[in-house]
Amino acid sequence: DYIDKIIEMAVELGAEYLELANNQYYSWAQVNRDQLLPSREQLERAERITNEYREKLGDKIRMFFVVPDYYEKRPKKCMNGWGNVFLTITPDGTALPCHTAKMLPGLTFPNVREMNVKDIWFESEGFNHFRGDGWMKEPCRTCPEKEKDLGGCRCQAYMLSGDAANADPVCDKSAFHSRIEDAVAYAQIPDSERKTVKPLIFRDPKESRRLIEQQQAAERQPA
Repeated sequence: DYIDKIIEMAVELGAEYLELANNQYYSWAQVNRDQLLPSREQLERAERITNEYREKLGDKIRMFFVVPDYYEKRPKKCMNGWGNVFLTITPDGTALPCHTAKMLPGLTFPNVREMNVKDIWFESEGFNHFRGDGWMKEPCRTCPEKEKDLGGCRCQAYMLSGDAANADPVCDKSAFHSRIEDAVAYAQIPDSERKTVKPLIFRDPKESRRLIEQQQAAERQPA
């Protein structure tokens, strides 16, 4: 809703590039998704205003507008492919193929204090696990478009389907795509018409412990 003010601030600061990227709904953004996911009307308005500023400003600033995954029918090639381009080092030295990969259960990631970068990249289980397409399940395995998106985001697949090897539910071929559709449908309802409006949950030690306890309790429930 404040896209014009954001652009004006960037111009005032002398920015040469501006990426107007909507939230990716991981971690705390996932917890607050109902409050953060824009409606289609908001999204279209933001993109229209961005295009107006592009015409107005010309080459003065280069602007990129990134549509939320939830409004697409196919997922993005997350991180341009797992273990394909990016390597992130956390403060404790853990090497990750993407910044949220530690949320995925069953994977072990190497540490730069114990393994050199060459071996981390080429030999470690964590970086090889979702490389290529040998790990894919259906519908990705036989999909003619799999090279375009490599199945999408592994973290999003895990969060929304419970299995990181599933197709990213953003894809309308996914068996879990209805969960994306439900979230998008809810985003179209104005706050004034929602039965309950939850406040934003901010990250702090108390909320972190509460969410961990909830997750652990859910994992103890019988399937």
